[in-house]
Amino acid sequence: MSRTIELTGESLSLDDVWDVAVHGAKATLSPLAHDRMRLARELLESIQGEHTYGVNTGFGRFVSARIPDELAEELQVRLLRSHACGVGEPYPDDVVRAALLLRANALAKGYSGARVETVELALECLNRGVLPVVPSQGSVGASGDLAPLAHLALPLIGEGEAWVDGVRLDGDAALGRVGLEPITLAPKEGLSLVNGTQFMSAMAALGVVRARRLAKTADLACALSLEALRGSRTSFQAAVHRTRPLKGQRDAAANVWRLLEGSAIIESHRWCDKVQDAYSLRCAPQVHGACRDLLAYVEETVAIELNAATDNPLVLLEEGEIVSNGNFHGQPLAFALDALSMAVAELASISERRTERLVNPSLSDGLPPFLVNEGGLNSGFMIPQYVAASLVSENKVLAHPASIDSIPTSAGQEDHVSMGNAAGLKALRVLDNAEHTLAIELLAGTQAVEFLAPLTPGRGVQATHDAVRSLSARVVEDRSLGRDIERVASEIRSGAVVEAVEAEVGAFV
Repeated sequence: MSRTIELTGESLSLDDVWDVAVHGAKATLSPLAHDRMRLARELLESIQGEHTYGVNTGFGRFVSARIPDELAEELQVRLLRSHACGVGEPYPDDVVRAALLLRANALAKGYSGARVETVELALECLNRGVLPVVPSQGSVGASGDLAPLAHLALPLIGEGEAWVDGVRLDGDAALGRVGLEPITLAPKEGLSLVNGTQFMSAMAALGVVRARRLAKTADLACALSLEALRGSRTSFQAAVHRTRPLKGQRDAAANVWRLLEGSAIIESHRWCDKVQDAYSLRCAPQVHGACRDLLAYVEETVAIELNAATDNPLVLLEEGEIVSNGNFHGQPLAFALDALSMAVAELASISERRTERLVNPSLSDGLPPFLVNEGGLNSGFMIPQYVAASLVSENKVLAHPASIDSIPTSAGQEDHVSMGNAAGLKALRVLDNAEHTLAIELLAGTQAVEFLAPLTPGRGVQATHDAVRSLSARVVEDRSLGRDIERVASEIRSGAVVEAVEAEVGAFV
C-alpha cells in the first residue's frame, strides 16, 4: 500500500490503524509533532537534577530511590531489560504493528519528553518490516502494558528479538538487516517507551474494525436465513422500530428490510397462516441492535484512546511542569474490551440459533434434514452446526469480564489494576469464534435458499448468496467443509463479503 499516514498525535483513526497493521501502510512524524516533541524534551532537560519520577528515581515501589545523574541513561536500559519478562505465545503480527504505531503516535503528542530520533527509529522499524517478538501474557493493564511494551522497545537499543522477512533475529541483527542502528536512550526515554496502553489499544482498535464488519455480516446472514426459513419481513419495517427508537435496532432492521426487497420467496408466502417467527429471526433487530449500540460505546472510547497521552509523568508544556499522573491505567479500555466481547459473543449466539433452525427438520419448514439430499449417506451441515455450538459455548466463558478483577502489584504501590490485556486477548478469541460462527450460518443459509428454487430471494440476499458461492461450492455430497468455513470467515474479517453485497445494493448502516 502506497499510503503514508502522518502522525500528529491528534488525528489517528481506527481505519488508519487497520491500514498500517493489516495492509502495511507507512507512517511518519508530522512537522508539528517534531516541534512539540523538541519543546517537551527541552523542558524535561531543563529540570534534570530535580527529583523527578523515572528520570532520576527508581520505578514503582522504588519511587523514593534517588539515581545519580551519571546513571540516568543506564537506568532506562535496565528498565527495559527488567520489564521484558512476558510469557506465552507472541501477539499476532497485526497487533504488534498496531502497538508500534500507537506508541509512536502517543509520543508524537509531545507529552512524554522522548526525542524525535527515538520515535523516528521506531517508525523506521515499522516501515522497514522489523517486527519485535512480544509475548502476549504478563500485562495487568495498570501502569500501561509494561511487559509487552518493554519487549516492543528492546530492539530499538539492539536487544530483544524481532522478525525480519520471516527470520527471527536478535535486536541488533534485526536492525542491521534493514540498515538501521540501535539508539542510546536518554533520561526518561525508557519509561516513555513502556508507560502506555498501546497493546490494549491495538487489540481494541483492530477488534472494533472487525466487529463493525461482523455486525453488518450478521444482518446479511439473518436476511439469508429468514428467506430460507420462509419468515416474515413485516417485523423489520421502519414503523415498528420508530416505536422503540434505539439507533442500533433501527439500523439493523433497515439493513435486513433492504436486503429482502424484491423477494419472490417472501411474496410467495405472504398470506400463509404462520403468524410469528422465532425470536432468532423476529427479534434479530433488537439483538443485533443492542450489540451495535454497545459497540458504538466501545468505538467512542477507543477512538479517543488512539490519540491520548498515557505516559507518566507527563510533560505539560503550557504549565511548564512535569506531573505524575494515572493516565496509563487501562480501566477504560478494559471495560471497552469486555463490552466488545459481550457484543460479539451475542451476535454469534443468535447466529447459531438460526443455523440450528436451518438444519433441523423439525424447525426448518420443509427443508431437507441438514440441508443435503440422500441424508444418512450424507451428513450435510450436521457437524458445522456442532462447530458453531462449540464456538458459541466457548464465547460464553470468554465473555466473563476480566475488567472486574484486580491483584495489587509493586508491593502495594500499584494497588489496583485493570487486567485490560486479558480482556483484549479474550476479545480477539471471541472475534475469531464469532467470525467462524457467522461463516457457518452464511454457508448453511446459502445452501438452504437454493432448495427453494425457482423462487428467488431479495436482491441483497441474492448478492449475499453469490458472494458466499464465490468462496464455497454447493454441497452435493459430503466433503470436508473446514477450509470453506475458514475462507468465508477470512472474508468476513477483511470486509470482502459486506463489500460485495454493498456493491450490488449500496452501503449499509
